[in-house]
Amino acid sequence: MSVFTEHEDAYLRSQRMARIATASTAGAPDDAAVTFGVDGDTIVSGGYDITKTVRYGNLTTNPRAVIVIDDLASTDPWTPRGIKIRGSAALEALDGRLQIRISPLVIWSWGLNPDGESHFLGVQRRTV
Repeated sequence: MSVFTEHEDAYLRSQRMARIATASTAGAPDDAAVTFGVDGDTIVSGGYDITKTVRYGNLTTNPRAVIVIDDLASTDPWTPRGIKIRGSAALEALDGRLQIRISPLVIWSWGLNPDGESHFLGVQRRTV
């Protein structure tokens, strides 16, 4: 069974842009707009040379990340939807380039799952 619901998986596969947040060991945050893909139960993001990025430096000493993928399905009525994934992040080589693989530990989603228990403003949260 996937860590993502059917609706979350379909949404993730329909999107291309996300934001990854990382932090240094001193707690200095960084947020970067990235492209991403879904690989089974993980999220993968790469780039031309991520070794030159703040997120790379942060992940070498603090291998945790948050990634947010969201959009507005409509502005009238206001209909936000998205998913936020907190998890462990591994740096791995693929075809001579490094990529980041995020393994979810906690998933929040909103505006995606018609069923399921909702919390504040329809946000669903689960630990995986």
